[in-house]
Amino acid sequence: MSATYTLEEVSKHQSKDDLWMVIHNKVYDITSFIQEHPGGEEVLFDESGKDATEAFEDIGHSDEAREILEKFLVGELDEKSRVTNKEYSTLRAGELPEEKKGGSILRVLVPAIAVAGVLIYKFILAPQKH
Repeated sequence: MSATYTLEEVSKHQSKDDLWMVIHNKVYDITSFIQEHPGGEEVLFDESGKDATEAFEDIGHSDEAREILEKFLVGELDEKSRVTNKEYSTLRAGELPEEKKGGSILRVLVPAIAVAGVLIYKFILAPQKH
């Protein structure tokens, strides 16, 4: 069984020598990873001592990054501190976000009118100027 921490306990670990954060209700001690983090140390300090799930998912970490993260797992959040009602988009590095289905007819109509305008000018209006 892993250790259980409150968010208040996690918030006490925000220094370069002792850096913890929460991702998906799991507590990670990433102190030894600060220098290795490809995104730089500043982003880690910005999210230290708190729930960093949204920031972690927004950036689109790779599967490899998620595997590396597991090496730093020290426990889980207690039931009272857990975030359970929020869904996060789990965009992975290298993936493109899904395009929304459907759309406005203007997305097709405006470019078509622009092309028609150029063709009319080039082949009908421009030759008459000579």
